[in-house]
Amino acid sequence: MNADTHDAGANTWRSLPAAQQPEYPDAEALRDVIADLESYPPLVFAGECDQLRDRLGAVARGEAFLLQGGDCAEAFDQVSADQIRNKLKTLLQMGAVLTYAAAVPVVKVGRIAGQYSKPRSKSTETRNGVTLPTYRGDSVNGFEFTEAARIPDPERLKQMYHASSSTLNLVRAFTTGGYADLRQVHAWNQDFVKSSPSGQRYEALAREIDNALNFMKACGADPAEFRTVEFFASHEALLLDYESALTRTDSRTGKLYDVSGHMVWIGERTRQLDGAHVEFASRISNPVGVKLGPTTKPEDALALIERLDPERTPGRLTFVARFGAGKVRDLLPELVEKVTASGARVAWVCDPMHGNTFEAASGHKTRRFDDVLDEVKGFFEVHKALGTHPGGIHVELTGDDVTECVGGGDEIFVDDLHQRYETACDPRLNRSQSLDLAFLVAEMYRG
Repeated sequence: MNADTHDAGANTWRSLPAAQQPEYPDAEALRDVIADLESYPPLVFAGECDQLRDRLGAVARGEAFLLQGGDCAEAFDQVSADQIRNKLKTLLQMGAVLTYAAAVPVVKVGRIAGQYSKPRSKSTETRNGVTLPTYRGDSVNGFEFTEAARIPDPERLKQMYHASSSTLNLVRAFTTGGYADLRQVHAWNQDFVKSSPSGQRYEALAREIDNALNFMKACGADPAEFRTVEFFASHEALLLDYESALTRTDSRTGKLYDVSGHMVWIGERTRQLDGAHVEFASRISNPVGVKLGPTTKPEDALALIERLDPERTPGRLTFVARFGAGKVRDLLPELVEKVTASGARVAWVCDPMHGNTFEAASGHKTRRFDDVLDEVKGFFEVHKALGTHPGGIHVELTGDDVTECVGGGDEIFVDDLHQRYETACDPRLNRSQSLDLAFLVAEMYRG
């Protein structure tokens, strides 16, 4: 019933140009690591991937909403119970807000247990006259600006596997062992309600949920679905050596599955139609996402559908639009119109983060919460005008009280960025901003 046998069909990408791959100095060491990874057990199972595809099929049909979020880039030194629980807690709270306030089933997918790699705009970085390879995530090299840290090390691929395994084990324990019980809606907020306007707003909603659950229980209804939560793992399938080493043939169906995560996506920098990433994704049966930025033409989107979803299976393909607040209303409509007219049933999701990054005077990369919100508003406006379904949001967030994005209900200013700027790559919404966003999205969806 599981995908557990490695298959050479996962390597057809090797004859094609592969963007954003590390330049390992020791090819033999890389081959040894790949051979080890090919022998490792799957991190997820094919049946779970099929289950997520079914849930995303409901999103594509307009029957559900996708909440996808987590770190921009995970780190090996942040695989602790507290940090994982805080991320999960934030997503559970956002899911409760969207489910109750928007009255829509929410498919919950984390950017978690595999998001250790990042594409970069430059292959090198120069500081004080010293040039070194750029940091590409903990799966490739170290963040410290030293020659030893920045050399790509294939052993880090095995570290990524083990860190992802530990994270998934803990997530499964939290989501099935009682922590995610809907009757815990207050407990998720105890450390937050007194200090935050969004926490107080959430607490009021939690009381309403409590009353509804008590009413149902008094009527003799206490569904088992309230005690656990479906939670899926996703990441960008960037490092193809790792992804193909963890691709297996499912003994049930004979199909290939990338068992590094339930869902993987192709980034804006790696979605070339004749490139290795699209070829790899076309071979696996997981749900697949593709980031679409401002340069995307309708013919690009239609060609991606032909390559990645030739059978037009709802839930197979998710288009994640990342245009920026100033462009989404102008550029998204034609894409949605042409894709809809083609008969394809893709899930449309808004990434309001990546198109709204700028550098503050302090040198910190940041995002304005108002820009994030405006892009989501534009996304909803486009779909409302076209009569199509705004299928979800894809956000970079953390459960910690960081100061990386400016604005929000707690009003973080540019001068506050240095206080808790902890991200290794891109700025994330903190817990308060994430809850603010969930309430505002719920209002848009209901409207």
